[in-house]
Amino acid sequence: MKNNIVCIVGTRPEVIKMAPVIRALRVAPAFNLEVLCSGQHRDLLAPLAAWFEIGFDDDLRVMSDNQSLGELTARLTQAFERRFAAARPDLVIAQGDTTTVMCAALVCFYQGIAFAHVEAGLRTFNLGNPFPEEYNRVAVTRLAQLHFCPTRRALDNVRNERIDATAAHLTGNTVIDALQFTVGKLQTAGAPPYDHDILLTAHRRENHGAPLTAICEAVLDLCREFPHLKVLYPVHPNPNVRATVQRLLADHPQVTLSEPLSYPELIAAMQHARLILTDSGGIQEEAPALAKPVLVLRTVTERPEAVELGIAAVVGTERAAIVGGVRDLLRDDRLYARMARGGSPYGDGHAAARILDIVRTYLHGAAP
Repeated sequence: MKNNIVCIVGTRPEVIKMAPVIRALRVAPAFNLEVLCSGQHRDLLAPLAAWFEIGFDDDLRVMSDNQSLGELTARLTQAFERRFAAARPDLVIAQGDTTTVMCAALVCFYQGIAFAHVEAGLRTFNLGNPFPEEYNRVAVTRLAQLHFCPTRRALDNVRNERIDATAAHLTGNTVIDALQFTVGKLQTAGAPPYDHDILLTAHRRENHGAPLTAICEAVLDLCREFPHLKVLYPVHPNPNVRATVQRLLADHPQVTLSEPLSYPELIAAMQHARLILTDSGGIQEEAPALAKPVLVLRTVTERPEAVELGIAAVVGTERAAIVGGVRDLLRDDRLYARMARGGSPYGDGHAAARILDIVRTYLHGAAP
């Protein structure tokens, strides 16, 4: 008899990081797989599903304009309650730290359904940064039965919270699986052309307002100091981001503002860039694997492994610190070479295969 598994995705990063797991489960004969989309980033998800050849079985359609986190949480919880009560899956799997993941784990807890957490154990140990993601992942760790940890540090974080050692597993991060899949596909299909030195992405909730203003002002400072510098900034659709970016950077001859890039376009843009400025979690993992120095536009990161290896640096959102960090990389060839040496502390491209083996063992009744 086949086991019923539900995989949950809601945002663009979740599709990217769940795609290798979904692909592995789809071809495993022991499972019936259903993929549910909450629709947190609906407009960004369909092209990703097509790229990774996975597809969604249903869309819960929980989003509405300008809804609060409380409203989103309530709608997600109600939608998952109805869906899980009807489907009664043997296991629900989700990735990361979004409201979608937290609500799915909570409903599984309420209904006595096993929950597996991909990318478990990331921590800043500051509930307000990033917000609300740090709370979400801490809560999910208390609710999950299986923890798929991307690094040794993440595994230690989970075990230090008194989670049963047999429930936590070091798998590597599935983002490296997705990256390798994409790089291989781009080599066959051909990558789009780009003309930029710096790739900039900044959109996180805690950077709205004054921090994003400082980031944009730092870009203007750098353009004045380096007249030939070219910056590509794919702008997040959130109005709080767009208003600031358009006000400060629109029509600047050295800055290209674009719509959000597709995942393959983003990887191609990363490959072309000399260095990357970002507040994204996923790019912190992808850039080192592509041998690109990454400066993190946050005050703290839950992905410290690359920083400790010297291939990433946290510069925060202060204008002068950003300018100084970029200036050093552009002027100091030895520093640049050290940060651009590449290598990934986050995985080897086989995380999904390890997760599949653990899930198979867990559902067949043996201790994982």
